[in-house]
Amino acid sequence: MLIVVLTLFALLFVFLVGGLWIGWTLAVTGSVLLAIFRDIPLDKLLAQYTWNILTTQELLALPLFIVMGEILFRTRLSQLLFDGLRPWAALLPGRLLHVNVVGCSMFAAISGSSAATTQVVGRISLNELGKRGYSRNVAIGSLAGAGTLGFLIPPSNIMIIYGVLGDVSIAKLFTAGFIPGVLLALSFMALIMIHATLRPEIVPEGERRTRIASAAEFRQSLRDLGPVVFLILCVLGSIYGGIATPSEAASVGVAGALLVAWQQGELSRAALRAVAIGSVQTCAMIALIVLGASILGSATAFLGIPAAVAEFVRGLGLSPIMLIVVLIVFYLILGCFLDGFSMIVMTLPIVMPIVKAAGFDPIWFGIFLVLVVEMAQITPPVGFNLFVIQGLTEDGLGYIARVTLPYLCVMIAFTLLIAIFPDIALWLPRVTSG
Repeated sequence: MLIVVLTLFALLFVFLVGGLWIGWTLAVTGSVLLAIFRDIPLDKLLAQYTWNILTTQELLALPLFIVMGEILFRTRLSQLLFDGLRPWAALLPGRLLHVNVVGCSMFAAISGSSAATTQVVGRISLNELGKRGYSRNVAIGSLAGAGTLGFLIPPSNIMIIYGVLGDVSIAKLFTAGFIPGVLLALSFMALIMIHATLRPEIVPEGERRTRIASAAEFRQSLRDLGPVVFLILCVLGSIYGGIATPSEAASVGVAGALLVAWQQGELSRAALRAVAIGSVQTCAMIALIVLGASILGSATAFLGIPAAVAEFVRGLGLSPIMLIVVLIVFYLILGCFLDGFSMIVMTLPIVMPIVKAAGFDPIWFGIFLVLVVEMAQITPPVGFNLFVIQGLTEDGLGYIARVTLPYLCVMIAFTLLIAIFPDIALWLPRVTSG
């Protein structure tokens, strides 16, 4: 097993240093591992696996939300969003840097996808923050961290997968994710305020002075935020009103975005052509990364790597709190080379009995698992959110990971807090079901 693990990391290192695209790196690494250590018909297996992954229903909403983001990127929505939030954000240290967290929280409640949340908000916010002179480091780091809220704030695709595999109530999981999602968003905002207090230069000099806006400015801000609120109501209203599923609600969001673009006079033939090209390029990039990560995840499952690690953890005979610490480290290591879906599918059948035997509530463990999967989204070399931001900014992966590190530390601390005080996740589902 040690030879297999060493070969895995050696292949990843060689391909990444060689400049191979990350999607191809993951796919080729998994394929080479299977070719070396397993005697199976690799061509037939990869063809069938590619079809199964790229046609899975869980990915259906992602392209639609990418289209929505491309449409909104070509409207004046970003300008309206920042103008609308300016009077409110002026009351907080860090000013408009909080838009990343607030925007990701809102879109998380729409898409259920971390990648879609990061893509949609990032397309709007990074450009605007850059033009206004805000710190690029904090803008990118806060986007990467807050983008993970797409998995925690319901509806969440990860929660659905966990509920199905773990035989846990999905409705209770959705309810349990609400308070932790809000608290984690507030934690990110607190970190931004600490940054702004210790390093005032992250906010452009012209926007550092705290000033309470007039009543007329607040009324204008509400008008500016009208299109944003309309889009959120389109998607959330269709979901919670029982009219559409999350995937169907994504198409409602696209229709709403088209309506906003038409109202602003931005729905030209050239704009639609740019939306189509941009959407195809982004979807292709994300699909290749998903496929590559899934192939590598399948290869490691065939070779028994996750099962061997989980079996080793079970044999240590740890106390419940130490078990949680070990699981955090375990999933952080897995997150270095696996996507969140693969992590859950491969490890849950083995980890779930260990967790239940230690006395942990399955609802609580679902929230814990979502949090560690969120961490995997921003840990290199296979941090999905890092690649999405890299596609938006063309910055180096090492730089993006470095500026994201403080937000990863916040997530680790918050996960330990959830372990110490499980009622943070369990109180609301207990009250609503009682």
